[in-house]
Amino acid sequence: MRFTALLSTAAIALTAAPALADHHASGDHHQMQADIVDTAIQADGFDTLVAALQAAELVEALKGEGPFTVFAPNDPAFAALPEGTLDTLLQPENKDQLVSVLTYHVVPGEYTAAGTEPGTYELETLQGDTVNVVVNADGSVTVDGASVVAADVDASNGVIHVIDTVILPGE
Repeated sequence: MRFTALLSTAAIALTAAPALADHHASGDHHQMQADIVDTAIQADGFDTLVAALQAAELVEALKGEGPFTVFAPNDPAFAALPEGTLDTLLQPENKDQLVSVLTYHVVPGEYTAAGTEPGTYELETLQGDTVNVVVNADGSVTVDGASVVAADVDASNGVIHVIDTVILPGE
């Protein structure tokens, strides 16, 4: 399923993830070798996300065929969580909760920003709940209130949209 009317690129700054933007500019993502996980590893600013994916044992799943759309919180997004939240989530006894939070950032299918019309879109996540994506007339985009700061970062098994806040299920 390809739903091209999800996010608008008109006013999205790629300054938050220049390394990811370089991957997007390289062409057709199906010809690229880097999957979603490797794209995040190769980019600056996603160390916390990668560590969380490893702790949750989700790396292999997101290296799978997909396609996936990942709303990827950058390192400052994780740093903005209330004190102790990340440390608590990374504890082995909280793995189920960590998996829930991380899979809430992943939508099956590939949803790109190209040609998006303003509006509100509900997408079901791998976690089972829905995220609300709002595309404003000025081109700004939010996902459950988190701003998309870089959109349409291609990977071999989907697309990444960088967000500035960790979104939590049930909020």
